[in-house]
Amino acid sequence: MAHDQAVVAVEAADGHRFELIHVPAAASAQHRLLCLPGMGLTARQYIPFAQALAQQGIETFIHEWRGLGASSWRAGRHCDWGYQALLELDLAAALQALPDQPLIFAGHSLGSQLAAVLAGQHPERCSGIVVIAGGSPWLGSFSGRMRWGLSALFRLMPLLVHPLGHFPGKQLGFAGREARSVMIDWARSGLTGEYQIRGMDTDLEAAMGALQHPVLSLRMTDDWFVTPASSQWLTDKLGGDRKREIVLDAAALGLSSDQKADHYVWMRQPDNISRAIQVWLSAVETNRDQPN
Repeated sequence: MAHDQAVVAVEAADGHRFELIHVPAAASAQHRLLCLPGMGLTARQYIPFAQALAQQGIETFIHEWRGLGASSWRAGRHCDWGYQALLELDLAAALQALPDQPLIFAGHSLGSQLAAVLAGQHPERCSGIVVIAGGSPWLGSFSGRMRWGLSALFRLMPLLVHPLGHFPGKQLGFAGREARSVMIDWARSGLTGEYQIRGMDTDLEAAMGALQHPVLSLRMTDDWFVTPASSQWLTDKLGGDRKREIVLDAAALGLSSDQKADHYVWMRQPDNISRAIQVWLSAVETNRDQPN
């Protein structure tokens, strides 16, 4: 599906090409934000969110994951990548293509996890972290059938993706056509609760723990993908004491009485989410300017 937003063309070091969607602020930009989509979701699906942010004075760049949307590659038996490529190739290239100034790293679902890791890698480029309907997939954060189902999926993931050459998310009703190594990395983080990524020598857990950036976590009350423990497990990895969690129900999101505050519905009605981010940013600035 086409869109009429401006784009920033990016090419990673291995030749992968993609675009960042650019939505400028409606007036003079007070803040700049890099939005990392959830698993299986394209950049253009976040345009309404970015437009809502624009009304709050926030300029937004929406990242495109490798294999989706404007990406020049598609996952397959002979085209594979994992978290290392997403972080060290694509996101590194995206940061190089953007103005050399701090950005709010905001992510949804898997995007929130990689936003946290990215902040640990590039703390000088980050002014704050926003977690939207995001948390760690660590098994210890879940219980009952959800924990049993995830445990089976994580352990069976290599057996599922290697014969096919990719993860058939559309057929299974979860995510999209994903690279097999992305899914294996995701499953490993679910089994271990840690982000120690194949091919990366950096101690990512220590890097996240050293951060001192303000953090906002926006959790949805009816989000069965992200439990309170899952959300906390992720944000507890981030250092510093400037953390705030806001729990949003249907009324807080401006939904009708028959809608639930789930993992995705906020994307279709993002005004209250964007307003919450702007209010948080104003509070962060006020606290920063106050004398000690």
